[in-house]
Amino acid sequence: MSEKKETPQERYHKAHTVNVNIRLMKNTEQDIIQKLASVPNKAGYIKGLIRADMEK
Repeated sequence: MSEKKETPQERYHKAHTVNVNIRLMKNTEQDIIQKLASVPNKAGYIKGLIRADMEK
């Protein structure tokens, strides 16, 4: 069997990015889920919050 050839985009992502995942509970963290659903750019929103916290 031959393995799937890695695309240039996959090589770039492997070398230059990090993937971070978060799991939210529907019954106890609904407020967070609703807030994230209301923003058009979730990654940008979260990055902005982290950067604001780092500047404190």
